[in-house]
Amino acid sequence: MTDTLLPPSVTVVPGGDAGADTTGLGEIARGAGRVRVDDKSMINARADVNQLLPMKYRWAWDKYLAGCNNHWMPTEVSMQADIALWKSPNGLTADERRMIKRNLGFFATSESLVANNIVLAVYRHLTNPECRQYLLRQAFEEAVHTHTFQYICESLGLNEGELFNMYREVPSITDKAAWALKHTQNIEDPQFHTGTSETDQAFLRDLVAFYVVFEGMWFYTGFAQILSLGRRNKMVGIAEQYQYILRDESTHLNFGIDCINQIKIENPHLWTPQLQAEIRQMLVDACALEVAYSRDTMQAGMLGLNADLCEQYMHFITNRRCVQIGLPPVFAEGENPFPWMSEMMDLKKEKNFFETRVTEYQSGGGLKW
Repeated sequence: MTDTLLPPSVTVVPGGDAGADTTGLGEIARGAGRVRVDDKSMINARADVNQLLPMKYRWAWDKYLAGCNNHWMPTEVSMQADIALWKSPNGLTADERRMIKRNLGFFATSESLVANNIVLAVYRHLTNPECRQYLLRQAFEEAVHTHTFQYICESLGLNEGELFNMYREVPSITDKAAWALKHTQNIEDPQFHTGTSETDQAFLRDLVAFYVVFEGMWFYTGFAQILSLGRRNKMVGIAEQYQYILRDESTHLNFGIDCINQIKIENPHLWTPQLQAEIRQMLVDACALEVAYSRDTMQAGMLGLNADLCEQYMHFITNRRCVQIGLPPVFAEGENPFPWMSEMMDLKKEKNFFETRVTEYQSGGGLKW
């Protein structure tokens, strides 16, 4: 019997479909058996990735439906009050203006970095169709978020180059983006393929870097800053859009955590003490980068916030993320200094927190949180 060489995208697993490939674009296996639920897996596909049913991971499908029910567009939100306040010479302090611009500068390209990771890396290696269905929804939401910052920039008449190039010009923003990208550069390489312990662990690190850190830690200082403005009836249009983004990102984070934990369940050999220690250190390093960013954006206290409170908040968030992926906390237990942030994710009310418009914007039924 002669060995048959398969393209790198093809994964053969005993008991699975020898014709299965991770792209879904391979040659059709004529007459192949029907997909069995047991052949589906998060990584290293054993079943045809083009067949959504039978469904194995209902949690992924539920998050896809939640994303569809939560659909919104930035242009639905009025920016008139924000424009008037921004143009008023006494409407905002110099520190508030600096904070807003640095905040927008971080988010403006971060959403694109996350989207690039989804479509160029995660989608290729996460070989389950219901998870991919959610990834397509998430990629669209990242596009909506990028649209948000274009809309804000245009509405306020901000310098486009200054805002969108900030991730290459402001060290506290560059440091975060560079840290995250180093974890995805390898798995975006066309020659990279999961299927060994080493490469599967690299993929897990990428999921931690982008879901747990980027979306689950680094966005939260920015959310607290802008939503604190909104609570004081300042920049209420931007604050409302951030409230919607926060709701989206909460679902993105939970999806990523579910993916990480499901991969661990299916591949317990990957979750070695060495990898756990490495990921705990990743979270410590990421927290330090976010604390440095908060000190850069808030060189003086404002809006009931200061850099020390943001550091306390990041320690609280980091410990929470550790527990969610099955790791012991990395910092001493502490209080959440911003308990009001949890209210911001609750949009199931007649009007939103800032009372600017009705927010019961859902299609196909209500969501339960």
